[in-house]
Amino acid sequence: MKKSINTAFIYSIVAMVFGVFYREFTKYLDFTGFTKLSVMHTHSFTLGMFMFLIVALFIKNLNIDKTKEYGRFFVIYNIGLVVTLITLFARGIIEVLNKDITNAVNASISGIAGIGHILLGVGIIFLFLSIKKSIVEK
Repeated sequence: MKKSINTAFIYSIVAMVFGVFYREFTKYLDFTGFTKLSVMHTHSFTLGMFMFLIVALFIKNLNIDKTKEYGRFFVIYNIGLVVTLITLFARGIIEVLNKDITNAVNASISGIAGIGHILLGVGIIFLFLSIKKSIVEK
């Protein structure tokens, strides 16, 4: 459970840093439009901090951390979330700086973001399998 709480804490710090960075970066460049940087704050809080706080409750009540599926969830989900946040950051910086990028670069960023989302989905499946296994064992 401590690992889950620590992970939630790390994502809360990351979310706050992203929020400050978004605000100050766009203000410094006088950017007023929508950018992917604006959603990094909420993605980090929701998919990072809140997710792992909820997972901590499942660990406390069902001991899901004792299953092999939980270990898979933890690794795959975190990799997926980090990849997703990195691609949001890259896309947001490009939007704010108003840089023209080639279709290949645009497709690459979208493809990597897609991989991050797939990993998040696979991680969630492992979380559900872990919960299900823990309920059956109880």
